[in-house]
Amino acid sequence: MQPLLEPGDRMEEASPEPSVSLWSKIYTFRTMAWEAYKKKPSSHWILLFLSSAAMLVAFPASSILSRLYYSNGGTSKWIISWVAVAGWPLTALILFPTYFFCKTFPTPLNLKLTLSYIVLGFLSAADNLMYAYAYAYLPASTAALLASSSLVFSALFGYLFVKNKLNASMINAIVIITAAMTIIALDSDSDTYGNITNSQYITGFIWDILGSALHGLIFALSELVFVKLLGRRSFHVVLEQQVMVSLFAFIFTTIGVVVSRDFQAMKSEAKSFEGGTTSYLLVLIWGAITFQLGVLGATAVLFLSSTVLAGVLNAIRVPLTSIAAVILLHDPMSGFKILSLVVTFWGFGSYIWAVHPLVKIPHNTRS
Repeated sequence: MQPLLEPGDRMEEASPEPSVSLWSKIYTFRTMAWEAYKKKPSSHWILLFLSSAAMLVAFPASSILSRLYYSNGGTSKWIISWVAVAGWPLTALILFPTYFFCKTFPTPLNLKLTLSYIVLGFLSAADNLMYAYAYAYLPASTAALLASSSLVFSALFGYLFVKNKLNASMINAIVIITAAMTIIALDSDSDTYGNITNSQYITGFIWDILGSALHGLIFALSELVFVKLLGRRSFHVVLEQQVMVSLFAFIFTTIGVVVSRDFQAMKSEAKSFEGGTTSYLLVLIWGAITFQLGVLGATAVLFLSSTVLAGVLNAIRVPLTSIAAVILLHDPMSGFKILSLVVTFWGFGSYIWAVHPLVKIPHNTRS
């Protein structure tokens, strides 16, 4: 019988290929990053950095302020939802000068574009209301950890609507983050405030997950609007989209506040607020400013990169919020929550590793 390998070929076939050293991988990644950097002007990367920083700083600050509102005596879900979109004129103040300095003109509104802004505005208003219920009944650290599930929905909806790639590592990250959410659910007994009942905790838990799902959908639909309807690659288009969506969300939320008569209740609520009326107003004003800056940064990241990077940054800021809540608000931090935080980091790492070839050259993810 003839042997499978000739004697002279045995060592050549059996010898493994030389392994690639860690330094070689680092050098290759650095080279790829430098090539990606050279494909875009410096202004692009500066703007992307500032937009990412806005997401990672402003969103956690807004979350802390939302929880502070409830812990200091606030009770209205509609008021917190309204505060989230009341800062929309800030974006308009940034938008108008760009027409003069950049010598551009407003994007013409047609029926499809207007309807898309109305739909996104309504979804944003609903999303803010869901998160208001979450922060009313959950510790800020827990609400933020649950909100990391928005990465799961961002990946799924980005795959369905924008045709972003979804590979095995992303699916692995989705499973890991889902497991982290399950760990938090198992720790509900030691994770509630003294004045919150179990049914309220469960309500906040459910609304947080639903809000995260809607948040992921909004990310995907926003990118779809950029790709299919707007088309032009200029930052003022990003600002226009944010102004219009926030305006319609503000209109829908204002209707809710008026119908619920929460505007009339603000005066008495401010008097009973811990720290008095001044503290009450400062919490609401800074809540409006920080949330608007965070959303503006997220929208800019969507334009400059894709749903992938926006979803990753939106997930990374979640542990930042959890840590800040433990330090500033003395949120309970049990062993289960620490385990959930570690598992969530693991999921983030898996996701970032899976998508880094997609985000290293942003224009590859857009049609």
